[in-house]
Amino acid sequence: MYCGACLRDNALVAALRRLGHSVVMAPLYLPLTLDEENQSSGAPLFYSGINVYLDQLSPAFRRAPDWLHRLLASPSLLKLASGAAAGTRAEHLGELTLSMLRGEDGNQARELDELIRWLKVEKPGVVCLSNALLIGMAGKIRRELRVPVLCSFQGEDGFLDLLPEPHRKNAWQTLAARAADVDLFIAPSRYFGALMGRRLKIAPARIKILFNGINLAGFDPAQPRELVLGYFARLCREKGLDQLVAAFLRLKKRPHLQNLKLRVGGSCGPADQPIVDALRNDIAAAGVLADVEFCPNLSRLEKQAFLRSLSVFSVPATYGEAYGLYVIEAMASAVPVVQPDHAAFPELIAATGGGILVPPNNQSALADGLELLLSDPPRARALGDAGRAAVSAQFNMNTMAQQMVQICRDAALNFPS
Repeated sequence: MYCGACLRDNALVAALRRLGHSVVMAPLYLPLTLDEENQSSGAPLFYSGINVYLDQLSPAFRRAPDWLHRLLASPSLLKLASGAAAGTRAEHLGELTLSMLRGEDGNQARELDELIRWLKVEKPGVVCLSNALLIGMAGKIRRELRVPVLCSFQGEDGFLDLLPEPHRKNAWQTLAARAADVDLFIAPSRYFGALMGRRLKIAPARIKILFNGINLAGFDPAQPRELVLGYFARLCREKGLDQLVAAFLRLKKRPHLQNLKLRVGGSCGPADQPIVDALRNDIAAAGVLADVEFCPNLSRLEKQAFLRSLSVFSVPATYGEAYGLYVIEAMASAVPVVQPDHAAFPELIAATGGGILVPPNNQSALADGLELLLSDPPRARALGDAGRAAVSAQFNMNTMAQQMVQICRDAALNFPS
């Protein structure tokens, strides 16, 4: 499946390299699925998914010979295994998550030692962990390499809060304790920085806010040929896909919107297919299946063409979204957005002027908000143009890369010698 954090990190590494910096990107768990050139090419894959699982399952495997360990880290074998998987569900991963958070004290200590040996050869000036679920690595990396370790927040709370007890409580406590091993945290929004700061008891000075950016190449202004409502994110209930479909069905009953179409795109794995099938049945029962198109797992070029076909965009996520890169991508295409008034969305709307907010988890309010823009093309066009201008100026990947460089420099300057 496509991972928004992986797409962002890959684009960030490319931008940092264009600025002349030496950056190495090491994939973990599985080979990356990306929509741009893979910036991790040539780097080994660490913490291979099969080895991590068997490390957890079997004390004997932790002493397995190196040749077996390397064999099970084969990219082709990992792709085969991941293709057959139903998905990553927190309710099944409590003990494994806790073990990973414990780092050198967990069952995957061998994987950490392999990573550190490689890092010592690479000799980085700063090490950046892509999300807080990797925080168990930070202490030993920091001690053995004697460099600052940064850690991004990427919406980890939703996963951790779904862990079964007592794993949930233990995981949050372990994460808070291990936070002391990190020099600086990077949050994609003020909302999420404040939330994680409270939950992990991290001083505000140790959290830097760095809005996500995107590579603007190929994001051209939308030119819809008909009235089209769009959604582009993971096809799941947490992102509010069922709420958007319900709002669409409401709108189709309003006389002036009977010609409205719905296009749904984004990542769809085996675990997501049941909700897609159920929603397709609901749409068919309402007699409007011909007006709805599902477009899963698009390439970058296909995604950009998808966004250009839209009149209005909405991903009414029901949980505390840490950022929502899809909002920026829609705005880059001059498509106005309608988002719930919670989590990071108010910040993005305030910073860009590219859309409107509606009460969260309210299908009626969502439908009314969508109708405001679908029924007022001049207003929708003005919001779309404002969003595109703001994204071009403030949320491009080069700006993000320059800010990331400054954060790394500050961390290096303040690192104890």
